[in-house]
Amino acid sequence: MEGLRREIIELVYQRAYQRRRVRLASGRESDFYVDCKQVLLTPEGLYKTARYVLELIKEEKLATEAVGGPVMGAVPLAAVVSALSFEPGSPRLLASFFVRPQAKEHGTGKLVEGPLLRAGMPVLLLDDVLTTGDSVLRAARAVQELGCMVERVLVIVDRQEGGRENLEQAGLSLSAILTREELERY
Repeated sequence: MEGLRREIIELVYQRAYQRRRVRLASGRESDFYVDCKQVLLTPEGLYKTARYVLELIKEEKLATEAVGGPVMGAVPLAAVVSALSFEPGSPRLLASFFVRPQAKEHGTGKLVEGPLLRAGMPVLLLDDVLTTGDSVLRAARAVQELGCMVERVLVIVDRQEGGRENLEQAGLSLSAILTREELERY
């Protein structure tokens, strides 16, 4: 799993990491930007990251039955993790879901899209980059309102700007493939 992690770090550093001034979704200014979509929307990056998620679930003996998170950071990754869980030899099938920023105003009016979610289901929340944790916390509340149990949150990059602490305050456990500190040392 460590070899796969190193490959993902290399992809993030080469394709997603930028040293420049930018305004983040949180409204904060930063001197660097990480655009993980440059990794997650490529065959290699998406495949390797999805494999990492499946290995984490296996190694940590998580009871996870569904993977997903906020739009847009979790959508491609959750879909591929779910698809790969269908392969022979996979320990269990994993449903996927995503959480909209707000409920639809038409159709079913859902905030959480995922056909197999049910009360008591353990879920793994995914997101690409963690800054303050606001989008992940909104997603966690939305699936918890459905009765699901958030087993863990997994992000590709933890910017180390309070997100981990905010998640821990909400009783959520965080795993990150890499941190800001690691990116800056790379």
